[in-house]
Amino acid sequence: MTQHVEVVAAAGVGSAAAYPIPSNCFAETVTEVKHYTDRLFKFRITRPASFRFRSGEFVMIGLPNAERPVFRAYSIASPSWDEEVEFFSIKVPDGPLTEHLQKIKVGDTVLMRKKPTGTLVNDALLPGKRLYMFSTGTGIAPFASLIRDPETYEKFDQVILTHTCREVAELEYGKELVKICNEDPLVGEFAKGRLIHYTTVTREPYPFTGRITDLMESGKLFEDLGVPPICPENDRGMICGSMAMLNDTKAILENKFGLEEGSNARPGTFVVERAFVD
Repeated sequence: MTQHVEVVAAAGVGSAAAYPIPSNCFAETVTEVKHYTDRLFKFRITRPASFRFRSGEFVMIGLPNAERPVFRAYSIASPSWDEEVEFFSIKVPDGPLTEHLQKIKVGDTVLMRKKPTGTLVNDALLPGKRLYMFSTGTGIAPFASLIRDPETYEKFDQVILTHTCREVAELEYGKELVKICNEDPLVGEFAKGRLIHYTTVTREPYPFTGRITDLMESGKLFEDLGVPPICPENDRGMICGSMAMLNDTKAILENKFGLEEGSNARPGTFVVERAFVD
């Protein structure tokens, strides 16, 4: 896809001056913006014809509002077959990128680097019976991609998406996502009855409360789901969230349940994503 040499920064996200587009970037148009809370929003952009990625990967994005724009890693929330590219983001008042990104509108321009990468992909896991996707906050984004990919259901009999947030309202994106997935003409037939969405909150009353790591340690997670505890023979894991959550969940999977971390080069029984937004 041929890109313009320069673009005028969109109103509200930077200077009105024109800046050159880096040669390793696409300049794409915002097609949808939806705000869920004062901290969370999603947006979709046009997809370049030449852009290819595996469901679960991330890409660097930025805004055309400076000579040297700030880029941050964002998991791609749309599946590899989608005609657009979706992202789920936090809002940080003083974040170098997100303080501007949260103000984008339909028709604005977003920069996206051309090379996606990441470890939260089906290829990095050995085949198994049950796949756990452990997420907190915007860490659900790569799983938004994976649960909408038929390949995930070809590789696993059951997919358990866990999502932990501080407040109930922050779970809305995930609930909306699972509903869309179950009703999707391409994926719905695979997901129905096999995709389980387990949500918890830590700061408000809710049917399920507590950190996912505590629920794993106590065994309550498995009691609630009606499944046996995790075992290396049958279960696989993917982890995406805050650094503390990543470290704690990784330690539990390794030390309590005997899983081994994998990678693109050497598939294993669980994988971790270590790319973060500001």
